[in-house]
Amino acid sequence: MIKAVVFDMDGVLIDAKEWHYEALNRALGLFGLEISRADHLTTFDGLPTRKKLEILTTTEDLPRELHSFLNALKQTYTMEMVNTRCKPTFIHQFALSSLRARGLKLAVASNSVRATVEAMMQRAHLAKYLDLMLSNEDVERPKPAPDIYIAAMVKLGVSPAETLIVEDNEHGLQAARASGAHVLVVRDVSDGLNSSTSPRRRSVSPTRCPDCPRNDALARLAGAHESSAPECWTWRVMLMPQRCSCAGWKRRLLNGIRTSIS
Repeated sequence: MIKAVVFDMDGVLIDAKEWHYEALNRALGLFGLEISRADHLTTFDGLPTRKKLEILTTTEDLPRELHSFLNALKQTYTMEMVNTRCKPTFIHQFALSSLRARGLKLAVASNSVRATVEAMMQRAHLAKYLDLMLSNEDVERPKPAPDIYIAAMVKLGVSPAETLIVEDNEHGLQAARASGAHVLVVRDVSDGLNSSTSPRRRSVSPTRCPDCPRNDALARLAGAHESSAPECWTWRVMLMPQRCSCAGWKRRLLNGIRTSIS
């Protein structure tokens, strides 16, 4: 039975991935450096700023003496964007409030610094639904290490088998999978929410499940099909669970219904 859902923040709850990219490049630009779009998507996305600076020191000879200054400046630029761009969205408030009403524990675990996490959650009006907020300052090793998700489960008092992690980028997925919890992969902050969470529209359009043997599920896989009874989930049907059509399989529902495997 799933008892807790732990969300990544940027790209899952808040559409802020571009803000971090723009803020760091703005700071780096003072010294004639820039992270290309391709490098951002393939290497830097999802990493904490200090790790990005370490990579730039290795690849671009960025002086380590500038790390502290650049990190602080990047955070300043990020907060400027948070204060002007971060706003509440009904679909996320409705989703989290509905999940919380079902008795699920909710948390956010982000590679951002604590001030950014708290500010975004407050400005998005999501903090009141969360039992826990963790940042990269709360663990020794940030994602892709699993520390932050393990810490979240310990603080929430749940096991990996009772936890669903929602992630969107490769570094976060590595951390989530290494934690042993169930993993749901989303493409962006609106991945399926419009159809599942609106009180006026209750229909759900099919989404193919590329990891299922028959490749014809109505849900995306949550975690690898490693056991004899894999479970399929989708962000778009979090509030309206649907059964994966993979032969003989039924998935655990977020509302606490016990899993029945035929």
